[in-house]
Amino acid sequence: MYKEASRNESHAVEFTILCFSDLPHLQIPLFIIFLIIYLNVIFGNIAVFLAIVFDPHLYTPMYILLSNLSVVDISYTSTTLPNLLIKLSTQQKIMSMVGCITQMYFFLCFGCMEMNLLAVMAYDRYVAICHPLHYTVLMSLRTCLVVAISVWIVALLEPVCFAVLVAKLSFCSTNLIDHFFCDISPLLKLSCSDTLHVNVTIYILGALIGIGTFFIILVSYIYIVFNIMNIHSAVGRSKTFSTCASHLTSVLLFYGTVMSFYMRPKSMYSSRQDKFFSLLYIVLIPLLNPVIYTLKNKQFKDAFKKLINVLISLKKNKVTLHKVFFCGETTLKRL
Repeated sequence: MYKEASRNESHAVEFTILCFSDLPHLQIPLFIIFLIIYLNVIFGNIAVFLAIVFDPHLYTPMYILLSNLSVVDISYTSTTLPNLLIKLSTQQKIMSMVGCITQMYFFLCFGCMEMNLLAVMAYDRYVAICHPLHYTVLMSLRTCLVVAISVWIVALLEPVCFAVLVAKLSFCSTNLIDHFFCDISPLLKLSCSDTLHVNVTIYILGALIGIGTFFIILVSYIYIVFNIMNIHSAVGRSKTFSTCASHLTSVLLFYGTVMSFYMRPKSMYSSRQDKFFSLLYIVLIPLLNPVIYTLKNKQFKDAFKKLINVLISLKKNKVTLHKVFFCGETTLKRL
């Protein structure tokens, strides 16, 4: 499974992802549960994305950013859950080092995208509430698209350093990863190389990314709260706050679960707890985001009704989604 010339010179070329091997009697129930969760994440976020695409009334910065968040949530969950489902169903838990580092890279990549998007969405709410007269200038559609593209480019580059540093490490003591995917922490624990410089780099860059985006969100909401407090009407305050309640809920869930995982005392660390907290921010956020953003949103309810009518019309007229995307509003109007 791994080459062993000597203890200090051997290098793991494959890893065994243990997943939930300590619960052998729950393999099938866990597979069913994770499959249901994954399908809900996929269909929920696809529904949000298509509702925005098919409704021109939702072509605003807030909803464009939300459509990007839906794509990120699908991608974020897809880096881990499909692989976990295969391992639970086949019990084949071997993963190559290249596959492991690739999974780690994309997991970190989409995690960074989530944080960056939440920060941009907080700024969008700040401009909408604190500078409503300048909103169309500061957050024009063109600006929004440039920002969204920048978020994707930055997030694709951010984890490159982590992947390169981990790829240079030697793994020789064992090849057993007591987790359900290749996260950076379990990989560092397995390495027989000196990981001090890697840990320092990870903590510095992680702090810059995590604390940086959280700082933008925090400052944005401080200004938003002060602005809301200056509104004399209780109805006005409630209405203004409702425009950012969904985003604030999403932020609290995401950063709450991530901070619970990474800011625990060392005495509380265990492989079982690591798996539990990882599941919270990998599964819970993408699963709840479509509900959070659409539950009390009348525009979205109308958009969903329109989407259902469009899909029914497409079926009746035997028009493919490919044709709709390329022909745009002309095809929709005919339907």
